Amino acid sequence: MKLRSIVSASVASLALFAANPAFADAHMEAAGETALPSGPEGPALWKVADEDTTIYLFGTVHALKPDVQWYDAEIDAALQSADTVVTEIKMDPESEAAMQQMALQRGMFTDGTTLRSVLDEEQTAKYEAALAGMGIPAATFDPFEPWMAGLTLTMLPLLQKGYDPNSGVDKIILGKSGDTAKDALETVEFQLGIFDGMPMDQQVEFMISAAEGAGEAEAMLDKMVAEWVEGDAEGLADVMNEGMEGEGFAEVLLYNRNANWAEWIESRLETTPGTVFIAVGAGHLAGERSVQDYLAERGIETTRVQ
Repeated sequence: MKLRSIVSASVASLALFAANPAFADAHMEAAGETALPSGPEGPALWKVADEDTTIYLFGTVHALKPDVQWYDAEIDAALQSADTVVTEIKMDPESEAAMQQMALQRGMFTDGTTLRSVLDEEQTAKYEAALAGMGIPAATFDPFEPWMAGLTLTMLPLLQKGYDPNSGVDKIILGKSGDTAKDALETVEFQLGIFDGMPMDQQVEFMISAAEGAGEAEAMLDKMVAEWVEGDAEGLADVMNEGMEGEGFAEVLLYNRNANWAEWIESRLETTPGTVFIAVGAGHLAGERSVQDYLAERGIETTRVQ
């Protein structure tokens, strides 16, 4: 599994860390409300519409450095026009607390097994070297199942370099939407299950890849964010999704979910009038087999408005 696959997994396609930074680091302090910046003619925004329903599609990055400028008038106008704001999972305080508890229940061994006991000698050496490089004692994640350790090892280097889930696009969108009704495309159980359901050897592969790529994660994400801010959806797809081609992981993490979301959008168009603002990981709206591609298969046209 390539480095960009690992970065894509945590940043482009999962909202878990954005929903609750404590999942990655219990000592992270929540940032104050982020000021609305004046951004560039930036991140791509699409819409689908029929006679009585408009649905905006906006790709997000779940963790950003606080000084990234991206929010502009077009995004704000679409957001403020919405009757409902939809994210990947619910991100209110009650849902965040439930998510943290569930992650701990599903992401930790309960039978006395330790993480390093499921690794061979070479894997152990790579894993311990990665932890040492981040100043983390080798035994810190011993209670974790490999998938949870892998996600944590993906995010920790980014957190240490200034990427903050509290500055992530999902958080800002929800904060700016005020009392607008909220909904979600998926449940926490489903998102956790993507990783918890992997066979042990695949979990270990995922974790070791995260450990090996820890030193390069910031540069990779910086490149992704640059493409995203410029609104270059194809460039973003090249960086973000290319490394996942041919891997079964992409089928579960991206493509199946994109198809499900296209079905959700079609149902919403057919049943409920109004305006919806959908904010999901940018990787889902870029490249082949994107949400837009699956909508096109259903005869639904997507128009880019920014």
